[in-house]
Order: sequence, then C-alpha cells, then structure tokens
Amino acid sequence: MAHQEVVLLGFWTSSYVMRVKIALEEKGVRYKYLEEDIFHNKSPLLLKTNPVHKKVPVLIHNDKPICESLNILQYIDHVWNDEAAPKLLAEDPYDRAKARFWVDCFDKKIADCGKKMWASKGEEQEAAATEFIESLKVLEMELGEKPFFEGEHFGLLDIAFIPFSCRFYTYEILCNFNVEKEVPKIMEWVRRCYQRDSVSNSIPDQYKVYDFVLEKKKMYGIS
Repeated sequence: MAHQEVVLLGFWTSSYVMRVKIALEEKGVRYKYLEEDIFHNKSPLLLKTNPVHKKVPVLIHNDKPICESLNILQYIDHVWNDEAAPKLLAEDPYDRAKARFWVDCFDKKIADCGKKMWASKGEEQEAAATEFIESLKVLEMELGEKPFFEGEHFGLLDIAFIPFSCRFYTYEILCNFNVEKEVPKIMEWVRRCYQRDSVSNSIPDQYKVYDFVLEKKKMYGIS
C-alpha cells in the first residue's frame, strides 16, 4: 500500500470532490485537504496542478497531480489495492465498463439538470426538473432490488452518485417536487449509503447546501 504524501484540492459543495473524499475514506488513505476559493481566488497550486480546466478536485500524490473525479477514483483504486482495502471497481471487465457508462451518463445528463434547476427559472427550470426526475427513475430501474448498484458491493457508481443527494432538498424546494415520492428506492439507497462513515463524513449538511445555493442565486441575480 502506498504511504506517501496525498493532498486533495477541493471545494466544500463540489459533489465531484465528495466522490474523492469517499473513495479515500473507503480505502483508509490519510490525506491533507486544502479548501480552494474557486470563485474568487484560485490558489497558485490549483492553477499549477490543473492548468487546463483550473477546477477541483485535484489529487496530488507524491507531487504528481491527477485531475477529473472519475480519473481520480480509478487511480485511487489502482494505487491503494492491497487486500485490506475494498475494491471500488468491479473485478469483471463488463461490470467495470457498465459502471463507467452510468457515471458518464450521470455527469453529462443528471448533473446538468441539477445546475439548471437552481440557475434558471420558468419553463427552463420546469423542463430541467422533469428531465431530472425521469433520469432518477432510469437510475432506480438500474438499481432494482439491489442494496447497491453493484449488488452487495458498494462501488464506483454508488460513490459517483451519492454526493448529489445532498442537493435533493435544494431541488425539491426550488422546483416543488419530492424525491422520495418519485423514486422511493433511490431514497432507500441514499439512507443505506449514509450508514457508511465514508459517506456521512464526506457529505455536507443539505440545509447548508441550500443556503449556499440561495447565496449564489442572489449573486447571479436569479430570483
């Protein structure tokens, strides 16, 4: 197991940063966390380690930066791979490919709907909420009756998706719907995930997230 210096650059409401925190917790990796001011004053370290996108998360392992959350998760799983550490990716190549497909689908579709639900209004906001709910229903079908997306194993897709649950309350209030009513099995899965210390220790309070979003709406002049 690698015991070298590990640093994570992040921002507290970033669901992508939460993914990395959960993965590191699951693996039992000790790391130093550095909070970034991503809106007003990005650090020289962030600009140096992610000069292309200038975004968090960035994982720095032995002075070598790794960017983009899915890429980081795969790196963590490969590097910290001793028998005592749980596997994040499935052993079967097909299951791995399927998990990566769902993560990519989520990042391109559901996450975009989430932003539109708080950053827009009127018909655009309503359309985003409708698409978001329909996407959750598709995910619920994929989950089925399993405790986690990979069955008994808490894995990549669970880690990728669970951070966004702290935004559910915000979406519900802003768009007037109820996640539990629309996708009850997803909410059962959320509660199951929160029983893990890696999740409960890595995800902020939903009400603080809501207050943060209200501040951003005010900043951008979105009423």
